[in-house]
Amino acid sequence: MFTKQDIPRLKQDLTIQTNLLGANLTIKTRCGIFSPSSIDDGTILFIKHLKIANDDKYLDLGCGYGPIGLAVARSCQQGEGHMVDKDFVVVELSNINAELNHIGNAQDYLSDAFLSVNKTNYFDQILSNVPAKVGKEQLSIILYDALKPGGKITFVTING
Repeated sequence: MFTKQDIPRLKQDLTIQTNLLGANLTIKTRCGIFSPSSIDDGTILFIKHLKIANDDKYLDLGCGYGPIGLAVARSCQQGEGHMVDKDFVVVELSNINAELNHIGNAQDYLSDAFLSVNKTNYFDQILSNVPAKVGKEQLSIILYDALKPGGKITFVTING
């Protein structure tokens, strides 16, 4: 257990130095969000097997603080990245991380799944480290709502 004297330290942002898709990234995180002290194993597995074209338009669904979407944006300079999450804290962190790493070809915004996503131009690929508690209904929305014909969905999720 922590004491009252620990609280100021616990409120400070944490920093992860990582290399994803050949890109060195500095990632800011905070206590209270998913995987605050290291890139989680699902994301590492996901990145290891990801295949994406240099000019793909992609959506990182449930982007968290941005490791997947920002790594793809850095390695696919001609691509267009959209990153969404329903948690305003991680959206703020993802935007901070994009600025910190000088990544300009990905935008992050608050959205519950596709509710705030402009779907007039569908995505070449949807990427996601799917949350464990997403449910069948939400998965159905993900699978059918924003992918252009011939597009790809690349997910990783825990077995549960």
